Amino acid sequence: MISHFGTTATGHDIDSIRLHAGDLSVTILTLGAAIQDLRLAGIDHSLTLGSDHVADYEGGMRYHGSVIGPIVNRISTGRVAIDGMMYELERNFENRIHLHSGSRATHLRPWKIAESSHDRVTLTLHLPDGDCGLPGDRHIRVVYTVIAPGTLTMEITGKTDQPTLMNFANHAYWNLDGTPTWEGHTLRVAADRYLPTTPDFCPTGEIADVAGTDMDFREARSFAPGQPALDNNFCLSDGHVPMRDVLWLTGQSGTTLTMATDQPGMQLFDGRHPVGPRRTPYEGLAFEAQGWPDAPTHADFPSIRVTEELPYRQFTTFTFGRAI
Repeated sequence: MISHFGTTATGHDIDSIRLHAGDLSVTILTLGAAIQDLRLAGIDHSLTLGSDHVADYEGGMRYHGSVIGPIVNRISTGRVAIDGMMYELERNFENRIHLHSGSRATHLRPWKIAESSHDRVTLTLHLPDGDCGLPGDRHIRVVYTVIAPGTLTMEITGKTDQPTLMNFANHAYWNLDGTPTWEGHTLRVAADRYLPTTPDFCPTGEIADVAGTDMDFREARSFAPGQPALDNNFCLSDGHVPMRDVLWLTGQSGTTLTMATDQPGMQLFDGRHPVGPRRTPYEGLAFEAQGWPDAPTHADFPSIRVTEELPYRQFTTFTFGRAI
């Protein structure tokens, strides 16, 4: 079902699309291709953090549930080289770092509905050559599908007519209990390495073992907000691999989330900053399947270069249930 959701400050009409199958219902926005609401039958709250107001998605909640690109996360130098050419990017963090593709990123734009049904929607976005500071006439597509009894699938594809960079992620925040913070949730991540960061949250270049550190989530465990502070990429692989389960989250209520992806990285963010009035720190956890951040700056990180012959693709699933 497609409904009018609101109007942006620049006058663009935004629609919501409600999908449902089995026990799961999901609402997607055309603004940022965002997951706005996700509900499992028998639970009286959304499992993802969202808002009923367009203005929130243009302000403090601009990342919530949205598809961020063409380059998610950080480029530490604010510039990238592609086939010997240097491209200057918007430096929108600390006046020197390129964060989440800046002010023209995909999460800030209205997407077009290409097709929809009760359980599936396809959204598209065109990025002309030079948009977001990068080369290539680019066509981006996101397909969300709800599969009974409780799975949401997300496929992101990107085509270009010349070599460019692409690294997309969905930036949904999750709180399975509907409580003021995520404290008490249990987390497991199938990663034996992670990327330490500088004080401004850029990878140092070190690829560190999780063993013996507070970043070790290979066995499911609960942890308190800030212990550890999380805004790091967990290294799932050294490149694209077949789909596999990589992350498990369980609330104190027994509600569960299992994520599977073909991506080599998973950015974990603890949601330490309140996003607006009446919102709290640590309200939700963000799990962002993506390529490793700042890859163009580090030769030993998996490449995010795409071409006409080798386009971009991500397939990620979110499966919800209840622990017995």
